[in-house]
Amino acid sequence: MFTKILVALDRSPMGKQVFEQALALAKATGASLMLLHVLSAEEEGSPYAPLLTNFDYYPGVGSQSFEHYQKQWDNFKNEGIQLLQSLSAQANTAGVNAEFTQQLGSPGRLICQLATTWGADLIIMGRRGRSGLKELFLGSVSNYVLHHAPCSVHVISVPSQVTQAEEAPQETASVN
Repeated sequence: MFTKILVALDRSPMGKQVFEQALALAKATGASLMLLHVLSAEEEGSPYAPLLTNFDYYPGVGSQSFEHYQKQWDNFKNEGIQLLQSLSAQANTAGVNAEFTQQLGSPGRLICQLATTWGADLIIMGRRGRSGLKELFLGSVSNYVLHHAPCSVHVISVPSQVTQAEEAPQETASVN
């Protein structure tokens, strides 16, 4: 069965579901977990600044702006590590061997690279349910991993009602 499960996580509510399903499967199969968080501009809440170089070139953008950005980035990284430590401890308490890593880069590529180097039997990850123009411009990490992974991939999807509720503005109707 499975002996090594790579769990790709982010800070969304979907990340919690991904972890819970991975933990349940690891308990059932006796597998070890590798928890991965990728620091990326694609993640909600990321303080990613596209102008990381040449701050002096742009008027009004100086060392204070860079220092502010650096503090935000450090907080973002620390929150990711704290999440991974907490989930790893939760898995270890449940009797599942778990380790973690946080890396900076392209989520799809890093997931596939780590799966290869760590020797994962399975990757468990979430899917945000982007469609249309959002997927065209932002891409799909899960789609990339499905096509490039060196092992089996289990993708957990957001239920369609949740996706529609998040994308569509709330409408209220009144009856006269």
